[in-house]
Amino acid sequence: MTSKTHQEMLQNYAEAIVKVGLNIRAGQRLIINLGATRGVPHQFAPLVREVAKAAYAVGARYVDVLWGDEEMLRLRAQYAPRDSFDEYSTWQIDAIMRMIENGDALLSIAGSNPDLLGGLDPEVVGMMQKTHLQQFSKISEKVTTNAINWCVVAAAGEEWSKKVFPELAPDKAQEKLWDAIFETTRINLPDPIAAWQDHIVTLRKRAKFLQAKQYTALHYSAPGTDFTLGLPNGHLWISAQSMAQNGVAFTANMPTEEVFTLPDRNRADGIVTSTFPLSYAGTLIEDFQVTFENGRVVKVSAKKGEAALQKLVDTDEGSHRLGEVALVPASSPIAQRGHLFYNTLYDENASCHIAIGRAYRFTLTGGEELNDEEFISAGGNVSLNHVDFMIGSPKMDIDGIKQDGSREPVMRQGEWAIEV
Repeated sequence: MTSKTHQEMLQNYAEAIVKVGLNIRAGQRLIINLGATRGVPHQFAPLVREVAKAAYAVGARYVDVLWGDEEMLRLRAQYAPRDSFDEYSTWQIDAIMRMIENGDALLSIAGSNPDLLGGLDPEVVGMMQKTHLQQFSKISEKVTTNAINWCVVAAAGEEWSKKVFPELAPDKAQEKLWDAIFETTRINLPDPIAAWQDHIVTLRKRAKFLQAKQYTALHYSAPGTDFTLGLPNGHLWISAQSMAQNGVAFTANMPTEEVFTLPDRNRADGIVTSTFPLSYAGTLIEDFQVTFENGRVVKVSAKKGEAALQKLVDTDEGSHRLGEVALVPASSPIAQRGHLFYNTLYDENASCHIAIGRAYRFTLTGGEELNDEEFISAGGNVSLNHVDFMIGSPKMDIDGIKQDGSREPVMRQGEWAIEV
């Protein structure tokens, strides 16, 4: 471990984002997206500026930033006319699309208030979210096909920090959350980039093992969960590093502890119980269960945020089905911290999870070349949404089901049961 200052850690974080996450090539442009749902500008500016410095240092041609203010979203939900929620300003989307079409890089920085829209009319929140998803779908489609090198990271927003560490004074909470971010992204190690390279190798070994197995389904068993999830022919297990269509190898999430693929949209049966709260569209959904029949959500219940969960499922037909299945050991570095992050980028890397909605095209052999109908026919799912929720725990067992119906252990008590 090192005794670097916060500024040194921030610089190292930015360097890892640029070199490992995005792997920016000389001559590429970079667009940094801090849209309206991603935080408050002045809190993220120090990281944004360090990322810009690091990007220019490796030869980036131009770095641009789309700033946003999450409070504007809450104000709109509170005060805008009820018939106005189909309004949407598309200039930011147009800017991102132009850079994607040019083969440039995209960085998104998360860190917004998990309770931003809590207590507001779920009907209004649902309308706003659906309009955003519809307008943003062009970008989502490019991301799900890995058209360019992209990455999602986090910054310790003030409200987010207070949610994670409510017992601390605001400045101390923010400092502690930054420490957690640096630790879980390996920035506190003497050579963060070398540590990331070693981690990527380990995750890729897991993916290679599962790829060779070609299970036809997975069965999950845990308190409140009895669930069988089919896997389509040609599914691809992915981890950490991917190859973009622009020829750049990149790591889409920092942190990342998962190995993932797409499920068969028509084969999900049973009940799953969440093990972590889900922060969705500014609302916290807690202690919830989802029941599936023949691949489709048929029932949801939640102790808190049930209306928001139902709105999520009702977004479109694809939101009634699943688009991702990811395996994460219960002893991952993020889980070992022993607290919730109330942020999916982090909490999904503390627990096995599944995702409601859109599947990533690159998780199916040849999926990037398929149109929507062909992708659906192959078992993939198409939706405006892609929302991960966590179901893993130290009490979960997962079996891989082979073509002949026999089973073998994949995870036991939340840990890998396979050696690589």
